[in-house]
Amino acid sequence: MTELLLLFCAYLIGSIPTAVWVSKGVFGMDIREYGSGNAGATNTFRVLGPKAGSFVMLVDMIKGVMAVRLAYLVGYYNNPDHLTQLVNLQIGLGLAAVVGHIFPIWASFRGGKGIATLFGLVLAIQPLVAICCVGVFLLILFLTRYVSLSSIIASIAFPILILFIFNEPEKFYRIFAIAVALMVVLTHQKNIFRLLNGNESKVPLFRHRDRK
Repeated sequence: MTELLLLFCAYLIGSIPTAVWVSKGVFGMDIREYGSGNAGATNTFRVLGPKAGSFVMLVDMIKGVMAVRLAYLVGYYNNPDHLTQLVNLQIGLGLAAVVGHIFPIWASFRGGKGIATLFGLVLAIQPLVAICCVGVFLLILFLTRYVSLSSIIASIAFPILILFIFNEPEKFYRIFAIAVALMVVLTHQKNIFRLLNGNESKVPLFRHRDRK
């Protein structure tokens, strides 16, 4: 029962519609009515600019971290002998937050794709893996300025890091890493088609370079 309550709390944390509140509170518009229609950091970058997009991305990441940290509220999971159970619960809590981000109760169940919150989940469990994924993301973003492509490639790098570089022993976490890559690819199908057709929007992060 305690775990179910924590999962529900994690969902509520994930449901905080950062992009919607920022767009309405600061810009007087609903981000879901512009761009791709998603209430996430990528669309915020595209529609409202780097400052708003960075803020939304940071808060959405923190949601994932906060959800995972809920596991430590239960004494049982603070025991080193229960590491496997702790990791399993942390993944469950993080996923509940991701579901909340995608289907937020505070915003009529119309949210974003959950990439930033998913990253917060990984950051809270394995910071070094998360940093490596960020490096991949930033490299692709610098080279292409496509946030969607950067997210896809970083997500594919995640299971590669878990399975082959860090050789994660937890079976459930290995399955989770593969599932994350598949989920991100599936949720970005429209972006993939736009990338293939040359219609995907770029994020204007490097305006000096863009003028060349």
